[in-house]
Amino acid sequence: MSVGRPEHVQRIRQLLRRSPVVAILGPRQAGKTTLAAGIRRSWSGPSVAFDLEDPGDLASLADPLLTLRPLRGLVVLDEVQRLPGLFPVLRVLADRPRSPARFLVLGSATPDLLRQSSESLAGRLSFHDLGGFSLGEVGIRHHSALWLRGGFPRSFLARSGRESFDWRLDFVRTFLERDLPQLGVSIPAVTMRRFWTMLAHYHGQVWNASEFARSFGVSDMTVRRYLDLLAATFIVRVLAPWHENVGKRQVKSPKIYLADSGLLHALLNIPGREDLERHPKVGASFEGFAMTAVVDRLRARWNECYFWATHAGAELDLLVVRGRTRIGFEFKRTVAPAVTPSMRTALSDLGLARLDVIHAGDRTYPLAPRIRAVALSRILDDLRPLS
Repeated sequence: MSVGRPEHVQRIRQLLRRSPVVAILGPRQAGKTTLAAGIRRSWSGPSVAFDLEDPGDLASLADPLLTLRPLRGLVVLDEVQRLPGLFPVLRVLADRPRSPARFLVLGSATPDLLRQSSESLAGRLSFHDLGGFSLGEVGIRHHSALWLRGGFPRSFLARSGRESFDWRLDFVRTFLERDLPQLGVSIPAVTMRRFWTMLAHYHGQVWNASEFARSFGVSDMTVRRYLDLLAATFIVRVLAPWHENVGKRQVKSPKIYLADSGLLHALLNIPGREDLERHPKVGASFEGFAMTAVVDRLRARWNECYFWATHAGAELDLLVVRGRTRIGFEFKRTVAPAVTPSMRTALSDLGLARLDVIHAGDRTYPLAPRIRAVALSRILDDLRPLS
């Protein structure tokens, strides 16, 4: 099976037309290099690429201004976080009259990368986040395989379930033992693996720093640093709480999700579909997978997404806010979802335009005024992107 990514290509080309520097950020092995190579092939003009994990390319950029100044057309810089000193140079090159070159930088997002790029290239840089394959890219008939294997291209496209599972286990090990140290992280791999696995068991739950800190015998601040590292590399998704002036005590801690369902299943030792169906985290796994599918389909940004919960028990799994529009989503692994008092409370208190219950059945139908049941298998047809 071949999976194209035309929407990403189109968006990046649009960004390159308006910004001298475009950064594609995403986890390792998400397909950034392949995507950039496709953009280079279709580029109408000269292009050149530097892989900063290649010692030869890295050496050629020992004096980056000397190397990059003469170049024209499209310049791709892969794994740019390996050479953070490039950002001030890119600022100088981006400010040249008529911008003779466009720079496409690829990186596994880190706090240093984001901070230096925003400081050095303010007003000159556009970001594009690239995750794994989405439902729209693989097709709805492959949604079960995408849920089980996750969206990393090599995992999803593996020839067998065993090969996919083994690739994900290798990814976890390589990420902890090689990738994090290359980013300057000195936390022992065994500690980060234990933390990551613990997060997998808390997938879909509210973050409790004190509980994690007690388990590791460290401070709340230390475990928060661990969490920030995994979030900054797109491995973990931290869903912020929404606060509304509704006269109720509301939950103020974020929810934690592993960003890729395939890595979640690898850390929970779930190799196959039958294992997933029997696992106690199957409902939480479905929730995280369906949430990502909805956000992708809406073309929403994750900084537009929240959850909402009160201490009295009312909650909403996902609140998407764009301008004055608010849309709510609940995720239920059932074929016959029903309206709950919590849904009616969220609809009223949050002023939702509508509330969709994403479920595991095969039909979309109304449940109540402004509430409908939407089959996960039909979201490409029954959900429209936000305007």
